[in-house]
Amino acid sequence: MDSLSLKNKTAIVTGSSRGIGRAIAVAYARAGARVVITSRKADACAAVVDQLKSEGLEATAIACNISRKDEVLGLVEQTEKLYGTVDVLVCNAAVNPYYGPMAGISDEAFSKVMDVNIRSNLWLVNRTAPGMAAKGGGSVVIISSIAGLTGSRVLGAYGISKAADMSLARSLALEWGKQGIRANCIAPGLIKTDFAKALWDNPETLAGALKASPLNMIGEPEDIAGAALLLGSDAGRFITGTTIVIDGGATIGGE
Repeated sequence: MDSLSLKNKTAIVTGSSRGIGRAIAVAYARAGARVVITSRKADACAAVVDQLKSEGLEATAIACNISRKDEVLGLVEQTEKLYGTVDVLVCNAAVNPYYGPMAGISDEAFSKVMDVNIRSNLWLVNRTAPGMAAKGGGSVVIISSIAGLTGSRVLGAYGISKAADMSLARSLALEWGKQGIRANCIAPGLIKTDFAKALWDNPETLAGALKASPLNMIGEPEDIAGAALLLGSDAGRFITGTTIVIDGGATIGGE
């Protein structure tokens, strides 16, 4: 049996109508999973489902604003009614409403970053983990960021939230590990997505990123999907409580 197979598994991937989330959802569906495509926009989710179904794969679209607890609980409930217990949860959706020094961030913006990027992940895990445990195990994959490993003059609050996600994964790994549930993070570097467009679409910023990269490149969403498949499948059964950095070497330093 292929250890990277997700056949007969049910997966929820938040923020999967585009970017990294979409790439992971496509990889999961191609590995045999029943995938729930979810983001705030129903039409964008439906477009991904249409693509997957055109390949003969199984997917469904459920719109959800993860900042609203009732919608988060509804997302899992609808998934369970349609596909049964969730086997793999990928917490990918995140926000970054502010770009600049932390001295200028409003209380509202700071709270939004923490609520969406951390607390919603806990809501999702607390709702899905008991079902995973009852079934004998499962996997939680949180998409963090190298912003959680470094400092930043313009992404401070976002970095705090992503560092917290790494800590969340470690604690979840301890809390649920005896019941067969693994929890891990992936920390991408600069990836060419709409979410990070302010960074890679700026020639000066892009030049700085390329200079810092040993590979002289920035990533594509598909570059994250392989690690997510590893962590979600039996191939990663001995991996828990850790963060896999996928940044083309940007954080290792050097001249």
